[in-house]
Amino acid sequence: MKGKTASELRKKFVWLKKVYWKENIIWSPGYFVSTVGIDEAIIIRYVRWQQSHDSGQAKLDL
Repeated sequence: MKGKTASELRKKFVWLKKVYWKENIIWSPGYFVSTVGIDEAIIIRYVRWQQSHDSGQAKLDL
């Protein structure tokens, strides 16, 4: 999902190439995989963990 949306974002917003020129990565690295049975608390914990491990990529206001 991240790869497809990143590709579409780069097509629509050409200026992103100037911001993310080094590695051409828009999303922070990582993924979430689970089988059925996760609840909202697990998702919230995962999102908070992702935020605390931000790779320091540039922040953009769109």
